[in-house]
Amino acid sequence: MEENGKTADLENNLNSFKLKEREAALHSLRLMTGAGELSFSADKRELNLHCHTFFSYNGYGYSPTYIAWWARKNGLFAAATVDFDVLDGVDEFLKASWSLNLRSAAGIETRVFIPELSAKEINSPGEPGIAYHCGMGFICTAVPKKSTPFLERMRSSASARTRDIVIMVNSYLATVTVDFDKDVLPLTPAGNVTERHVCSAYYAKAEQTFPDAAERTAFWSEKLQTPADKLSKIINDPVQLQNLIRSKTMKMGGAGYVKPDPKSFPELLAMNKFIKECGAIPVVAWLNGESAGEKDPDALIDLHMKSGAAAVNIIPDRNWNFPDAEVRKKKIAELHRFIESSKKKNLPILVGTEMNAPGQCLIDNFASEALKPYIDDFIEGAEIVFAHTLLQHAGMGYLSEWASSNFVTSKEKNAYFSEIGKRCLPSALDKVAFCGPEMSKDKVKEIIFGKT
Repeated sequence: MEENGKTADLENNLNSFKLKEREAALHSLRLMTGAGELSFSADKRELNLHCHTFFSYNGYGYSPTYIAWWARKNGLFAAATVDFDVLDGVDEFLKASWSLNLRSAAGIETRVFIPELSAKEINSPGEPGIAYHCGMGFICTAVPKKSTPFLERMRSSASARTRDIVIMVNSYLATVTVDFDKDVLPLTPAGNVTERHVCSAYYAKAEQTFPDAAERTAFWSEKLQTPADKLSKIINDPVQLQNLIRSKTMKMGGAGYVKPDPKSFPELLAMNKFIKECGAIPVVAWLNGESAGEKDPDALIDLHMKSGAAAVNIIPDRNWNFPDAEVRKKKIAELHRFIESSKKKNLPILVGTEMNAPGQCLIDNFASEALKPYIDDFIEGAEIVFAHTLLQHAGMGYLSEWASSNFVTSKEKNAYFSEIGKRCLPSALDKVAFCGPEMSKDKVKEIIFGKT
């Protein structure tokens, strides 16, 4: 029990807002595993390649270091982080996961404007022309000097939008108001505040303003236009109440909602240019196939590929896990249609659970009827994005000039990167250090694997 308590304390420290505390806790946990005091689960054919960290918002408060530890401890084949509008956690996650010899990758997510779909809703509900979009395979937090202004604009634009939301919601709530700098900023370690941080701040402020649950229920019932009997059931449930606050005040129709101006977001081509300048891979983010912009997966993927995309991202759990059999059947059909279209175009498929809201699963149910037929494809996607991350350190990433000159087809390239990702762990970086873009693909394999 004493040892279990020590482990729990160290794991809690992995989520400290202080980097040195996180690093010290991981060091101690690694020493304990080395001494046989702790052990990892057996390796599994499971993965999560879309984990938001507390540098944007994680529903469980997880840091990049914690996610690396959690994934390795639970025997995951691979893990990857993705944060909104920032690359703050990339260095930390890759350092932590590579110290644990965990296959890993890191990325960014933001919203972009797609001119060709300006009249169609895509994957951001109610917002025609606006789409969530990802970049995967960044190898460091720092970006090339020429790309710095773009990244800074993403951060500052996101911050300005969130500040404006607080101003409008404060005006609407009147009695329960938050100070952005004093009440909201402290909820995140590096100043990248999201709507979910704001909701958490309003939840806490309401408890301070109305200690009595009945008074608090009456307040939220009026402001959220929700019957008091329904509110009373969730008044002390931070997950459900914060979701309702967000839905009623910050989404379409709410006091804090502002219809997106395309000028507020980078265009797709510009975002992909930034991603590729940083040596990463532009990735299509797919929602559910139900919008006008997503109803034809072939057309959507073709458009994205012409703009530079080279992989796709799916959040499977929200596309099959429904109690209603008919709804589930329809959702699975759309999911499989998109997967088949992606496979046909030889695009690596990256899947994960997001973790950016409390209650989301930590690992997909890969044994489910919806996902089991495609586990090999998901594992291959992880192999490819990890191999890219490994080889990009030597300038030989998935979209590098070296890759373009060494592979004729994407199918051939996928097979090569998949083999690297399958047979290697991060410890192979020592051998990759002796490779370079002047070498042939066969020479690179010879250095990494030895002569056969």
